[in-house]
Amino acid sequence: MASLSPDVRSHGGEVVALRRSIHQHPEQGFKEHRTAALIRSKLKAWGVEHKPLAGTGTVALVRGAKPGPTMLVRADIDALPLLELNKVPYASKNRGVMHACGHDGHAAMALVAAKLLQRRRGSLRGNVKFMFQPAEEGPGGARPMIDAGLLEKPGVDAAFAIHMWNELPTGKIGVRSGPVMASADEFRMAVVGRGGHGAAPHQTVDPVAIAAQVVIACQNIVSRKVDPTKSAVVTFGQIHGGTRHNIIPDRVELSGTVRAFEEPVRRQLARELPRIARGVASALGARLEFDYHWGYPPTVNDPRMTALVRDTVRDTLGRGAAVEQDVTMGAEDMSLVLEEVPGCYFFLGSMNRGKGLVHPHHSARFDFDEDALPRGVELWLRLAERFAAGA
Repeated sequence: MASLSPDVRSHGGEVVALRRSIHQHPEQGFKEHRTAALIRSKLKAWGVEHKPLAGTGTVALVRGAKPGPTMLVRADIDALPLLELNKVPYASKNRGVMHACGHDGHAAMALVAAKLLQRRRGSLRGNVKFMFQPAEEGPGGARPMIDAGLLEKPGVDAAFAIHMWNELPTGKIGVRSGPVMASADEFRMAVVGRGGHGAAPHQTVDPVAIAAQVVIACQNIVSRKVDPTKSAVVTFGQIHGGTRHNIIPDRVELSGTVRAFEEPVRRQLARELPRIARGVASALGARLEFDYHWGYPPTVNDPRMTALVRDTVRDTLGRGAAVEQDVTMGAEDMSLVLEEVPGCYFFLGSMNRGKGLVHPHHSARFDFDEDALPRGVELWLRLAERFAAGA
């Protein structure tokens, strides 16, 4: 494989084996006990300083022999509640749980990078801290790790994360400065009316009909309240109400997600949504109960750290390897780390049409091209060197 150092080439089999071991035994957020035990056992065997953090999280530290800055490498380790449909030797053995987003690859790449950097610590300037994070898919493991001291002792100067990406072919790396992933907040509401017989709607305050009006009115927030040069999403994902076809219920419950790339737009959505929903419900004689849950903020890449990643990709894998990453309305709790320190969240192409590896993330048939894994390890090694030299 072009542009890979002999060290990384010789560990190509190991990074694949680690990925497959983690893939076979997927665990959901804050239940990653086997995964955490594997990570810690490998770090111990390789002599890498480490400790548990926030339950199933692990923080590891490679201390360079020469003084310098501290760089954070983040790898999420949790899986999704999904029945895997792939017929491969390393398919999930935990029925109903699956690594369908590439976190198994993230953990494997970070582990092998830690091993190789530990071997090179005699020539390493500064430190490289590794964040093996639980619960990215929910309820969120970054905040508990930050609160437990992740970014301290030694203090972190910059943070980076790689995400396997089946929307880019293997060999391409998506890099983008500024907002790259959206915020993700959740709302729940209930339209409370007065139930009755379906044949006598005039005797009721029909929460079903009112809920329909609420949904339609709230869609106007994006189309008529948000600056059309900005991006935002208001999606109703659930509507529940009623027990029988001819009974008008007293109550209809709705829930959904709100997404934006910029904090002012995010806060505008949070203000407008309950205001409009309550206004519609009140105008039609109903009462509205509303709850808003603030989730992950937008993931925003620092321009200088993004330029460092882009230059590292070009020097390592060739000028054509670095491509401009499209923004996505997906969300990430790496955003919480990037609110604290500058950094870059970038995307490792892992799609291979020739191998049939084309299914999207969160699909029951998701799998990625394992040829991407050594490239990710190499990028971690080169980025650590360049960051220390340029800081």
